Amino acid sequence: MQIGIDSFAAVISEPGGVAMSAGQRIANLLEEIEMADQVGLDTFGIGEHHREEFLDSAPVVLLAAAARTKRITLTSAVTVLSAADPVRVFQEFATLDLVSKGRAEMVVGRGSFGEAYPLFGMKFEDYDSLFEEKLELLLEVRDNVHVEWAGKHRAALTGQGVYPRPIQEKLPIWVGVGGTPASFARAGALGLPLMVAIIGGEPHRFAPLIELYREAGRRAGVPAGELKVGLHQFGFVGETSQGASDEFWPGHERMFTHIGKERGWPPTTRENFEATRGRPGLT
Repeated sequence: MQIGIDSFAAVISEPGGVAMSAGQRIANLLEEIEMADQVGLDTFGIGEHHREEFLDSAPVVLLAAAARTKRITLTSAVTVLSAADPVRVFQEFATLDLVSKGRAEMVVGRGSFGEAYPLFGMKFEDYDSLFEEKLELLLEVRDNVHVEWAGKHRAALTGQGVYPRPIQEKLPIWVGVGGTPASFARAGALGLPLMVAIIGGEPHRFAPLIELYREAGRRAGVPAGELKVGLHQFGFVGETSQGASDEFWPGHERMFTHIGKERGWPPTTRENFEATRGRPGLT
């Protein structure tokens, strides 16, 4: 089992409610990655958002700045592949692999927010077909220097070479999923490692979906050892459990209230939050 940290590089308010400068927040983030490396954590991931409250719209740049670390794996959490060019994504992560001496990975997904789609000229209603097609191309580019490929959402490739190539012979590509059964099955059928994003509820409820992933892999003839599963979920560390809860709650409440208004969720409550701290919960 590997343990790591994922960050969304959220804008942070200092005492008094004044937002920390973006430059200072990024400097702190790089120090966090260095500390994670020094204490022996396995991975550090940076998300991708295109919203005012986050500073991670260019995660590969941040990960490359953290390549001064020694051993920790540097990954995305996630790369919004549906709104990106798979060739460019591969080039960026291949370059990160070279800079970090073979420590790059990526987790690709469709994203939990929709801002990237209109920002980069995509239609949100093509949410699923964009991802399916672009994942196919990304795997082709990873596995072949010269690619012949045609699809609906991007110009065809007719044998062009894609450079640079990474140090790792097969750059690791994980599929990030939420709660859609078809997404779990697709990852299993492709034999790709699975990263489950849990942003609410109880982790054990995802067990049937993970079994669906493994069954799809078995039916596709994928060796069991290639069907890796990871969980991306909230966590906070403090000197005591109650002290950690008291410190974490205000920021959690602000974020979920803000997002909930956009998505039509009911207001989050301290009671619901505390329920997640039980044995079947998240935090």
